[in-house]
Order: sequence, then structure tokens, then C-alpha cells
Amino acid sequence: MKIATYNVNGISSRLPVLLKWLDESKPDVACLQELKAPQEKFPLQAIEDAGYNAIWHGQKSWNGVAILSRVGEPEERRRVLPGDDEDLHSRYIEAMVNGIVIGCLYLPNGNPAPGPKFDYKLKWFERLTAHAKELYASDLPVILTGDYNVMPTELDVYKPERWVNDALFRPETREAFHNLMKQGWTDAVRKLHPNEVIYTFWDYFRNAFGSNAGLRIDHFLLSPKIDKRLIAAGVDSFVRGWEKSSDHAPVWIKLKDHN
Repeated sequence: MKIATYNVNGISSRLPVLLKWLDESKPDVACLQELKAPQEKFPLQAIEDAGYNAIWHGQKSWNGVAILSRVGEPEERRRVLPGDDEDLHSRYIEAMVNGIVIGCLYLPNGNPAPGPKFDYKLKWFERLTAHAKELYASDLPVILTGDYNVMPTELDVYKPERWVNDALFRPETREAFHNLMKQGWTDAVRKLHPNEVIYTFWDYFRNAFGSNAGLRIDHFLLSPKIDKRLIAAGVDSFVRGWEKSSDHAPVWIKLKDHN
């Protein structure tokens, strides 16, 4: 089973890229972030024509998350991260797919930091950590994947000294990520590629992709039952080089079937 996450950076304008990637990479499940489209503008027909069922939580101009599946209908469990009834951002959706709980998330960027946006990011991280703790304790097979907007270590960022004051790399952000990991989650990409320079995002400016000046900010966190089934993980970095592509590349894992 192949599961992927992809920040599409606008599903309407990047639909041809998304459909081409789905056709070439053929993930069984794809979690999408930054749809940047209201609920009614999600291109469901095109997604279904590509062979996928979908659930999504849209938002006009910003945010938006979706789970696509070609291994059965995603059974929605929730579409809001608990902990703040006043938070209207479409940043989380969760479903049961083929016996696995999949949480698709788009964590706030948080810049400029310090400031209200950074405070919101850290608060969102706290809510995610609290919800993740419940999911972990449920003893279900769980995957939490998406754009976390955090580089956990210096290995995950090109020229880390340039990023010390950025919300994605500040000590508070990395500490929040490590606090989440301490619950027992496995970083799938790092488990299989512990010392490799791997990036999932390259800015549109200064030839960042051409010079591989990237960041690893899109992550797969696995609970123990899924961790045992992990056999491969990677980044479809070539997609970033396509015309009119997102500034992120799709990240994927492969799981062996149940024992």
C-alpha cells in the first residue's frame, strides 16, 4: 500500500500537475494540503475520473485539506482539530482508510515570529499533540501526515544558519515537534534514510530547486502498528521541476500488507 502527502499550493491552478502525478505515481491514498479553494470548488469529477474517492475541507483563498483514496471510500472521522471552537482554518481532516486512521494536516506557517501568527502556530501544535496522544493511546494503526511547517533538525534545512529566526526553525517550533515525537511516533523518512539530505520544499525564488536549496517540512509520523509495516519512503522531487508545479514535492511511504 502506497500513501502520499502533497501540498498542492492551489488545487485549481495545479490540477493538471496533480492529475499527472496521480497517474504516474499511483498512490493508493493521497493527502493534500493548501487546496486554496472553497468547499464547492473542489474538482471532484476530475479526481473521480482519475480513480479516486475523496473527502475534503475547503476554504476560500487559503488552507484546505483533502484525503483521496483508490482503495475504498475514506470514512471521515473528523474535519476539525479539537481544542479551539473559534478556529475556522481548514487545516485538518481525518479518516479511516483501508483499516488505517489517517490524519491529514496543514500546520500554520507562523511567520513573522515572534507575533500573533507564531503564537497561533504553537497553540495549534499543542492541540495537535493532545489529539495525537489520544490517537496513539487508541492502539489503532495511525498515520499523521502533511505539511508540518517545521524542519526538525539542521539536516532538514539548506544553510540552517539563515533560518534561525524563522518560525519553521525557531527552537520553540522544533521543541514542539520533538514533544510530539516523544509520544512514540516514528518519522518514516528518517527511519529509512537517517543521514541523507532530503528536502520536500524548494522556494520559487533564487533558483532554489536547481541548486537544491530546500527544506524538509512534509512529514509522515507513524504509530507502532504502522511502523512495523513500513518498507519504503521517498520524495517525488522530480514533480517540483514540472511546469507550474507546487513549491512542495509529494512525499510517500510504502507499507507491506497485514501480517
